[in-house]
Amino acid sequence: MTGLSREQISWRVAQDLPDGAYVNLGIGLPTSVPPFVPPDREVVFQSENGLLGVGPAPAPGTEDPELVNASKQLVTLLPGASICSHSDSFLMIRGGHLDIALLGAYQVSAQGDLANWLTEGDNKAPGVGGAMDLAVGAKQIWTLMEHTTKSGEPRILERCSYALTAPRCVTRIYTNLAVIEVADGLQVREIAEGLDFAALQRVTGAKLRPAPDCRPLRFVA
Repeated sequence: MTGLSREQISWRVAQDLPDGAYVNLGIGLPTSVPPFVPPDREVVFQSENGLLGVGPAPAPGTEDPELVNASKQLVTLLPGASICSHSDSFLMIRGGHLDIALLGAYQVSAQGDLANWLTEGDNKAPGVGGAMDLAVGAKQIWTLMEHTTKSGEPRILERCSYALTAPRCVTRIYTNLAVIEVADGLQVREIAEGLDFAALQRVTGAKLRPAPDCRPLRFVA
């Protein structure tokens, strides 16, 4: 039961980003979304470390070591982009100027509670960080995550067992197995091809309900 790859999850999210949206890219999987935005749409990507107008990764030999995103990855800037201080970047976030924040998650609850930070390990985000500001400052929070842990435990739960980043903030969940709206519970909008609803429910730790127009979750190369 694999469904979409991580790259394909990023592709699927990109298809839903509306033209003209200002979108924060959280650490990890969200940073791979920009290349998949349809060419007829303009989406302005923000990185919390002070970049507005983030472009794709640089071509080999053109890297600028001073241009990095919040994940410490080398990036480029698109025409019209701007660089600001960390404090000004968080004024954008806390002031409600971002339409969507794309965040990775360890767990999401049936009420939209978000848990996406740990303190253990050098490769983990250092504490709760800016995600708590994004979770309450952006107009919508979309999470990108694999549906279960490597050992098969659900990541979508009735109640998160990890410390919360913020309560009741997630509006949409994208996983390798489904697209789920968080609105008065969890409504499945799309489900991976070859997977029936009962099988999806078995690997989910919270009650799901199918949308009336629930359709297959497909990747188009």
